[in-house]
Amino acid sequence: MTDRIWTAALIVIGDEILSGRTQDKNIAQLAAWLNVQGIRLDEVRVVADREEAIVEAVNILRARNDYVFTTGGIGPTHDDITVDSIAAALGVPVIVHPKARAILESYYETRGGLTDARLRMARVPEGGELIENRMSGAPGIRIGNIFIMAGVPHIAAAMLDSLTGTLEGGLPVVSATLGCWVGESEVADILREVERAHDGVAIGSYPFFREGRTGANFVVRATDTAVVDACIADLADRLRATGREPVTGGI
Repeated sequence: MTDRIWTAALIVIGDEILSGRTQDKNIAQLAAWLNVQGIRLDEVRVVADREEAIVEAVNILRARNDYVFTTGGIGPTHDDITVDSIAAALGVPVIVHPKARAILESYYETRGGLTDARLRMARVPEGGELIENRMSGAPGIRIGNIFIMAGVPHIAAAMLDSLTGTLEGGLPVVSATLGCWVGESEVADILREVERAHDGVAIGSYPFFREGRTGANFVVRATDTAVVDACIADLADRLRATGREPVTGGI
């Protein structure tokens, strides 16, 4: 555990996401999982099923983050091109991983056998290692700082579970929420001053309109619970000094 901030990026791959036919659920579950590992999800890109788009995103994001995750495009059909695209980004060939082939042969032994289409799911960029998938047999892939995972959320979750505790990270982020019936523009200066007064803190402001009134929830984040608690107390005191009553835990 260190004070160093470890970051990750996610590339969500798939025309179905961009068309709106499918709603992505992997961003939230990856962000939550990463935080427990002491890694912050720093950016997300959604790209089409086009090799040039995937290659560009992979090469940009792997250069400025500790880890890059991809979801989608590793199934058995012709438009599942993630493996080929990442191999192209890294300048390595695609091979059939012998262990992945054995896993798939065993999984499909009573499910119609290992067809050419299903064998596509054993293909990896040369040098890649397998990420265990207890849900459907077909493994994910790790190569360097890149993690290639399924797009189906419950399968991606299983792959993340198998990676738990294997990545180097720092301190997980903790948070606390304070709500108040106030327009965020009315307390913008207070938020800025409180954030500056507490090193290592970030304050997010999330306005809403409810019950015919305007309010906002303020989320304080840091890697130290004591720092978060001190910041929440300070913010609450300053809000009360303006005649407003903060609500612990949010509204």
